[in-house]
Amino acid sequence: MKKFLFLFCFLLLLGLFGVYYAYVALDGGSSVFNPSSDSSDNKDFKPKKMQTIVLTATGDCLMHNTQILSGKQADGSYNFDFFFREVEDLINEGDYTSVCFESPVAGSDAGYTGYPLFNSPDEIIYTFKKSGYDLIVTANNHIMDRGYKGALRTMEVIEKAGLDFVGTYKSREDSEKFLIKDIKGVKVGYIAYSYSTNGIPVPEEHAYFFNYIEEDKILSDIEKLRPKVDVLILVLHWGVEYSTKPTEEQRIMARKFLEKGADVILGSHPHVIQPMEVINIDGRDKVIFYSMGNFISHQRGIERNSGIVVKLKFTKDMEKGVTVLDEVSYTPTFSHSYYVDGKIQFRVVPVQKTIENIMTGKEPYLDKSYVPILESVLNQTTSILGPPFYRDKKNHI
Repeated sequence: MKKFLFLFCFLLLLGLFGVYYAYVALDGGSSVFNPSSDSSDNKDFKPKKMQTIVLTATGDCLMHNTQILSGKQADGSYNFDFFFREVEDLINEGDYTSVCFESPVAGSDAGYTGYPLFNSPDEIIYTFKKSGYDLIVTANNHIMDRGYKGALRTMEVIEKAGLDFVGTYKSREDSEKFLIKDIKGVKVGYIAYSYSTNGIPVPEEHAYFFNYIEEDKILSDIEKLRPKVDVLILVLHWGVEYSTKPTEEQRIMARKFLEKGADVILGSHPHVIQPMEVINIDGRDKVIFYSMGNFISHQRGIERNSGIVVKLKFTKDMEKGVTVLDEVSYTPTFSHSYYVDGKIQFRVVPVQKTIENIMTGKEPYLDKSYVPILESVLNQTTSILGPPFYRDKKNHI
């Protein structure tokens, strides 16, 4: 009899536990989240993990003779750290930041010169590092200005400084790999190509060294890289110099690259700013900057000294594996030359902030007579690029 009562009680308790479990699972109890329930029982629910990253980018950095001389020190060494001090906060806002540097660093034996055959001191590479850059785009028409050996040395110096480079390769094996960065769990891939090496031939035995803009190759590379990354950045050194508009051929190519799987196209080479376009392809927002302009140079004219710091914000749903473009914005900049103790110096300044500093007496080198020039830069830059893009937060991932 006792055995029977014990068995009966056990079965009764088991039955009650089953009823309770069913209630929790089906009626929105605190142990299981029911998205249709507004009950306060869900207050302990933790939302899905979302990871946001910021990528920043700047356009062409040139090194003319005057810029090289501006960094020469009394002991014969060079220092260019004053170039980017005013914009370091913008550069460092990115979790990963790229720049197109249009010069080899072929060593002092080759002589330091500006246009038309550039060669810069190694110290400029270390300035990029100190200023917050992570990636130097070497696929441009000046990388071969001091021949293949100069280009090879450039890549070695970049690596020694602790920076990445893209668009050129030291070996065939390297050329078959992609630059993929894991940034807070978001995989970002960079590929880069240039229209030319200014007629300086790449040695046949090192044909793998340089990424030329060849539509079929770019499409093939995008197809290979796309499954490996959450964000695909395509950098193109292309377009017509000093033209404020892309060609129709560029627009057609850009569309093909985005449709194939690129998320962002960052353009350089024209030395002036060209339009930005945000395009939605198959429900995914993508962006093109046809040309980001010059970031620093000693070219003449307002347009040729106007640039931007591009800011791209992406958010990834770590559970779904879906990544979306949250923000595309930019800060207008100006490459400004000035004098200290009779010696010419160069710096990149944020336009809006510099205007404010002038008006409040905080700007050390420019007075109010310079405000109309900076306002012209600001107005022209924003009119060409248009408004920033922000994802509609109603459109959930």
